[in-house]
Parts: sequence; C-alpha cells; structure tokens
Amino acid sequence: MSKIIRIGTRDSELALWQATTVQQKLEELGYDTTLIPTKSMGDQVLDKPLYELGVTGIFTKTLDVALLKGQIDIAVHSMKDVPTQLPKGIVQVAVLERAITHDILVHKGSDFLESGQPSTIATGSLRRKAQWLNKYPNHQVVDLRGNVNTRLIKLIENDWQGAIFAQAGLERIKLLPKDAIQLDWMIPAPAQGAMLVVAKEEDKFTREALAKLNHSETEIATTIEREFLRTLEGGCTAPIGALAQIKDQAVFFEGVVFSLDGKQKIDIKKQVKLSDAKGMGKACAEEVLQKGGDKLMQEIRNENSALH
Repeated sequence: MSKIIRIGTRDSELALWQATTVQQKLEELGYDTTLIPTKSMGDQVLDKPLYELGVTGIFTKTLDVALLKGQIDIAVHSMKDVPTQLPKGIVQVAVLERAITHDILVHKGSDFLESGQPSTIATGSLRRKAQWLNKYPNHQVVDLRGNVNTRLIKLIENDWQGAIFAQAGLERIKLLPKDAIQLDWMIPAPAQGAMLVVAKEEDKFTREALAKLNHSETEIATTIEREFLRTLEGGCTAPIGALAQIKDQAVFFEGVVFSLDGKQKIDIKKQVKLSDAKGMGKACAEEVLQKGGDKLMQEIRNENSALH
C-alpha cells in the first residue's frame, strides 16, 4: 500500500470532521492518507442565498476540479450538497452509514410556536423555508448562510426567534443545544445525514480501498432519494424533500415538493419490498409529476429565472 491517499475536503469544522472520519477508517484498514482542505465557492460567497447563485455543486465544484487535475485522490462531501449528476470522470465510491436525518430548530425560547405571533426564522434552504411557511404561514423566513458555526453566531446576533439546522451536522461537531426541537414533521433533503466519497473513475487502487467503507443500506436509501430529486428537478433548484427507510426487508419512501411560498404541496408515500426497490425514486417522482408536480416545477423554474 505504497500510495498515499490524498483526501480533499472543504475547510469548515463539519467538513473536516467528515474527512477525518474517512481518514481514520482508511488508516484502520492500513492505508496511508493525508488531508488537503480547500475553500469552496459556497463558503466564500455568503451575501446571497444559495438559490440565487444559480450554481449546482457550489460546495463540490472546487474539489471536483482538484480531483480531475490530480491534486487529490478522493473528495468527502455531505451527500445532500452533491449534484445528482457527477462530472464526467468522477464516480461515487463509498456512502458511509447514515446519521440521523432530522432537521432541528435552534431557538431562543419556543413559546412563539404556540402564541401565533408573527415570528422570524432563518434558513438558507428553499426546502426548509417552504415547509416552515406551509406550517406557519404568518411567520417570516430570512436567509441564513455560512458554515454551521457562522450560522449559530448569526442567530445569536440577530433578533430572530430561531434557525433550522440538520441535526446530524450539529451532533457531529458537538454543538447541538439541549433544548433544540426536532422537526419530525419536516421531510429532510435527499441524502441528508449521509457522507459521500468520490474518486476518479480510472483510479482503481483508490476505488477498491474506499469500497470497503461503503454501507449498502445507506447507499440504497440515498440512491432512491437522489433518483426522486433528479427526476423532479431537471436541473432547477426547488423545495424537494425525500426520505427512504429500510426496515424488515421493505423500503418506506416519503417524498414531497412544495411551491416556493409553501402554499402548494404535492407528496407521495410508498412501500415496496427491498428486492423491488430498483427504480423506486424515479417511479415516485413520475407519480408526483402526474399529480400536478410538472406544473408546479415549471412555476418554480419561472420564479427562479426571474431571480437570476
């Protein structure tokens, strides 16, 4: 094992935690590794909402380029940040066992949820914004960007009532407040809580090394969710949630698409045997499109193009 596997990662605390986790697992298997942190465009441009930047893969593109140039051997990502279509020459080599998938509300006192008073919640996610407004139509949702640490500081500094985060991210870097509220009614982003490792298609050594870290149940579930996303999205940014769970040799799937203002909602729930799960994400997305999702997605595209 003479080759040193160079691990590319974003330089945020959470991204470094993820990359270090992969590094430790590889080293336990006897591989030599080194970490190569870098800043992504998504970490640098913080004064605009993600959807206004109009770039897919804003957190992954820098690492894709480094991979294709041969500056790193693998890149470790939060899977929900990765476009469903990987660049030519780059392949998925491992999906690690998934953490908890829920979103949570970090707040300064939760009385406002019952009071019905107009309140302000922060998130940079169209999906979280639409679902929040669907449940609390009299609230205002403001944009919140930056890494986890930056977003927590912004919440303290502003007069917002709360902000929405992925529970897995805060747990991983030990920043989960004890009184955070789990939003079990909110459908997570496709592949939320999962870590993805990619490598160059031609790099047989690295691909074989990373295959040993793959968690097959997580891979199946995230494949279904990302297939649902890809079939619906057609390259546009939209409030889409998806969750596939495997239990007792069956797959339970829940998927949803909202209008940007949260007023319209088209959802689907399905259960199939694990042996019949191939193509499940695509089939569920096609059903959503037939139920009016195609019209809704077109409206979202029109609103997005007006923003750009």
